[in-house]
Amino acid sequence: MKDEAGKKLMFEFQTLSSHLEKTLGSLPYDFFEISDEVREQVELVRAQLKRATERYRHRNPVVLSRALSQPIGEELDYQELGNICNIGQYLQPKLDKVPNINSKRRHLFSTPGFCELNGADSIKAAELADKNGDDTKKSDSVTIPDDFRCPISLELMRDPVIVATGQTYERSCIQRWIDCGNKTCPKTQQQLLNFSLTPNYVLRSLISQWCEKHNIEQPKGSTNGRLRKSDGSFQEVSGDIATINALVHKLSSRSVEERRNAATEIRSLSKRSTDNRILIAEAGAIPILVNLLTSEDLKTQENVVTSILNLSIYENNKSLIMLAGAVPSIVQVLRMGSMEARENAAATLFSLSLLDENKITIGASGAIAALVELLQNGSLRGKKDAATALFNLCIYQGNKGRAVRAGILLPLMKMLTDTSYSMVDEALTILSVLASHQEGKTAIAKASTIPVLIDLLRTGLPRNKENAAAILLALCKKDADNLACIGRLGAIIPLTELAKSGTERAKRKATSLLEHLRKLQQL
Repeated sequence: MKDEAGKKLMFEFQTLSSHLEKTLGSLPYDFFEISDEVREQVELVRAQLKRATERYRHRNPVVLSRALSQPIGEELDYQELGNICNIGQYLQPKLDKVPNINSKRRHLFSTPGFCELNGADSIKAAELADKNGDDTKKSDSVTIPDDFRCPISLELMRDPVIVATGQTYERSCIQRWIDCGNKTCPKTQQQLLNFSLTPNYVLRSLISQWCEKHNIEQPKGSTNGRLRKSDGSFQEVSGDIATINALVHKLSSRSVEERRNAATEIRSLSKRSTDNRILIAEAGAIPILVNLLTSEDLKTQENVVTSILNLSIYENNKSLIMLAGAVPSIVQVLRMGSMEARENAAATLFSLSLLDENKITIGASGAIAALVELLQNGSLRGKKDAATALFNLCIYQGNKGRAVRAGILLPLMKMLTDTSYSMVDEALTILSVLASHQEGKTAIAKASTIPVLIDLLRTGLPRNKENAAAILLALCKKDADNLACIGRLGAIIPLTELAKSGTERAKRKATSLLEHLRKLQQL
């Protein structure tokens, strides 16, 4: 009975995967004004669904083709599709504006739909799948052994590597997984003790022998080799070097459309893996991309600045981007580009500023004033990108005065008093850095920030209370006027409560402030 239930469930999942893949291919991206980044994510989901479907189709072609010929169930609607694809929240507001919703549904789901099978039908279908095993064997297609497939992409591995848990993956797939901040093994969910990737030469040899035996051509245009790093050690890299070289060449094309398309492809490739970031830089793309930052074609400019952002994630590329003189052009995009380009320009400046020496260069370029402008008038994402970049730049003492003179206190005060509280954390973090600078300290006090900070001591979240206490303490050090102001505004009660029940850091800051206030009262 368990086998029958398992077969039923497996078959329904396989059928659903096929229909989801086809449905995602029919989404009218332009109609819904879906951004390129969301579209990329949807396409990645679709690609995985397609691989899974093709894998099952080779094994059970008759059953799956019969299932796919069934009409779509009426209960499958936009919202359900959105929930499955994790884009429901984005699509739903748009759906209310769609005329003739039923005809739109028919358009979207014009591909063969998901068939609802009752228990008996599902079991029969699964049994029929087993019966047709012999037919599958007679097929011209060759079934790839599961051990030769990457658990992430389900594709034949060309550069298998072993992770700390002993599992094997395609290098580019697991590297992308790690680049996204994941710290567990995708297959076992065990914590990765380290992120080293060890080439699985034995499996690579077995895959090569298997390909030769079945007359299967291994992927062309790939390179598997070692790249000398700046410290003299070697790093193994693999990727489609022929494609990358061709795209870099097209970046210099006279055709605007060809340049735009090449930039779009490089943006996508540079997002996928560290190896791609290395190979794109090795192909000489960075100076060409920097020149294209000033392109009059806005779409090209968006893709170029995002490509540079992606490339900058790899540490060695940061210096190459700076050497190419990218900062002035990035600042120009930050001032005059589309909102998406401005957001990614801010994120690029943050990435580059992670190297301490770059904080000085970026700060002197006029970037801080442009970031403050984005912080004040940008989209929510733009404001967050600007805040992150400004915080990191202001770690360098010389940039704190620049930020104050650029008028950073005005947007920070708006963020602190915004009833949605969407960026209070960011505002407090930046203020805590500025408060350690005399010019910043004076400006914060003049901006009537102290009453707002005391209010946060009473009503804010634990981390807000902690940061507010830290800023108040910085403002009061060697400044009797600010200390007296805090006492007059009734800070003693919330500080006393914080000293008892706050976080460890909050307790220390509140206790120190209370001590300063007691000393002031004794004078």
